[in-house]
Amino acid sequence: QVQLAESGGGLVQAGGSLRLSCAASGRTVSTYAMGWFRQAPGEERTFVAGIRRTDTYYADSVNGRFTISRDNAKNTVYLEMNSLKAEDTAVYYCAARGVLYARARDPSQYNYWGRGTQVTVSS
Repeated sequence: QVQLAESGGGLVQAGGSLRLSCAASGRTVSTYAMGWFRQAPGEERTFVAGIRRTDTYYADSVNGRFTISRDNAKNTVYLEMNSLKAEDTAVYYCAARGVLYARARDPSQYNYWGRGTQVTVSS
């Protein structure tokens, strides 16, 4: 089992950047496929980015602006967010799943979740 804790959220102006961190404890992140999701008020939780082994993949809305990465030595997954837009405003969640053989974009495919960190982009 793995416990996840997000950090790094905050208020930023449109066009700015933030880096979110997801610190894992209990198990090493290298044994999991990891994902970032976001949820805006009144909306469903949606996929943002995923990483499994060396494969990374993104939602179309963030492709080219966001980068997911993993530091196995620190047992941490990151989400670097650039060129932020007002529509990126949401609570961002880190998630983990034990299945590595396929990409996963549905929240129901992930077993473990952090509590989230708020990202607010002002226009």
